[in-house]
Formats: sequence, structure tokens, C-alpha cells
Amino acid sequence: MKWHGGVIGIVAALTAGLSLGTSGALAQGAKELVGTWQLVSIQLELPDKKIDLFGPGARGQQTFDANGRFSIIITRADLPQVASGNREKSTPEESAKLVHGTIAYFGTYTASDADKVLTVNVETATFPNWNGTTQKRVFAFSGDQLSISNPTTTTGAGVAKIVWQRVK
Repeated sequence: MKWHGGVIGIVAALTAGLSLGTSGALAQGAKELVGTWQLVSIQLELPDKKIDLFGPGARGQQTFDANGRFSIIITRADLPQVASGNREKSTPEESAKLVHGTIAYFGTYTASDADKVLTVNVETATFPNWNGTTQKRVFAFSGDQLSISNPTTTTGAGVAKIVWQRVK
């Protein structure tokens, strides 16, 4: 009969842990970054206004792996088709819209549970000024959403506030 009480205790503890985890009552940390995230919103916060950095309906995906590597891509929803069908023969206007409407980069990352700081080491980016840089961001969780505050913007001003939804 002793094992019966032990099994009941284990089941009760697991049930309590599962219900706390799904309600968001437990603090989430750096390990919860691992996975794939879909863009919800990205806004540039300036002292006097907020701007949808990649326009309405921006699309994006971010992945963190368990080995400390990450990749991210964000695009405007209204990127133009290249009339020639050959990206290397796009017009100057098409090229400008494509460059201004996308950002992609990858590299390595570390995250601190203590201060909720995400440090990314950018290896390569479509914005070459970021190549080889180390950047710090603040992260927070709310259920299956991840919010990141990025003071290192491609505009050189403001703070980017990015919200991601975990892909299941």
C-alpha cells in the first residue's frame, strides 16, 4: 500500500505542475526561447510616435535552437513582384522596396534568466552594418507570446518592440 500513496503524490504533483505551466503562473526563462516563433507585430517606438516598422500585416519567423543558434526574417506583406521574374534584374525601384521591406540575419545567442536579456551575435545580416555585431535585447513571455525590446534598430533611432507567437 505504500507505493499507492507515492503514485498518488507523483500524479498530484505532475497535475499541479501542468496546470501551473499552462496558466502562465510559472516564470518562463531562457530555455523557453527554444523553438519557432511567428511574427505578431513589430513597432518602432520613437519619443513622439509609434510606427509599424514593416507596414501593416508584416510577416516573419524567428527560430532559436537548443545549441545557441538563431535565425530571423521579417518582411513587409506588400513586397512587390519583380516584373522581369529575375531578382538579379529587378528595377532600381523594385530593389529599393525589397531592401527596405526585409530584414534577415542569423548567428548565435545567449539568454539570461536573471535579467531577461537576450544577447545575439550577428554573423550575417541583410543589413551589413550588423555583421559581426553583438546586440542586447530584453525579453518577456506572456503565455505563448514572446516580447522583445530591441534598442539596436536598423533606423538608428527608437526602440523596436516585437511580439512573437510560438508556432506549435
